Amino acid sequence: MHWTTDPSAPSVDRVVVTKTRSPIRSNVGLKAVMAVTGILLALFLIAHMIGNLKVFTGETSFDHYAHWLRDIGKPLLPGVWFLWILRSVLVVAVVAHIVAATVLARRARAARPVKYAHRKKVNGSYAARTMRWGGVIILLFVIYHLLDLTTGTLNPVGDASKPYGNVVADFAPERWYVTLFYTLAIVAVGFHLRHGAFSAFRSLGQQTPRGERRARNAALVFAVALCVGYLVVPFAVLTGLVA
Repeated sequence: MHWTTDPSAPSVDRVVVTKTRSPIRSNVGLKAVMAVTGILLALFLIAHMIGNLKVFTGETSFDHYAHWLRDIGKPLLPGVWFLWILRSVLVVAVVAHIVAATVLARRARAARPVKYAHRKKVNGSYAARTMRWGGVIILLFVIYHLLDLTTGTLNPVGDASKPYGNVVADFAPERWYVTLFYTLAIVAVGFHLRHGAFSAFRSLGQQTPRGERRARNAALVFAVALCVGYLVVPFAVLTGLVA
């Protein structure tokens, strides 16, 4: 806030209020939101992948693990409250991540409103150029995944007491289209993670050519490892390795 004097009325001071943007709405703040939510979502993906791999330990072990997840927090929390709290946190993180990314993208476009007729094409990775469509595929997959293996609405078995049976029925050979959709979604997640991890490594100071190569390789290894960890389950069911 500051005071100014109106030349046309010397005896009257006019108050001019200058609005200050909230730090979290600044570009730096939005990038911080994307970083924090991205880390949170990546940690969840890693934990979820490890849990999925327990399907290879057999039906009894996998079902026991699934039921244990529903009992986390007891007796402090009743029923499956922990899972719903976790889901709520993840939903908030996803929404915040999308909103921050959208606002930053719009500001970047607004900063260069003049479009040149013969503008040189900017070199960028496939992941960076397809983040928007990858995000749409991931969002559709998350909705389907919840209706499939969480609520059981779209699952052939849909029995909460038989998690192993739900997974096997979901990726059965005759439901190859489900495995195909799952694969497309996981690949989109992989591209998303590769680009996000590379950006995160760069933000941590990997700005030299050698550092960027290391960051790019580390991001690629992380994304590939996560994709393989997720895809091995449906393809094991599809090929009969898990039945």
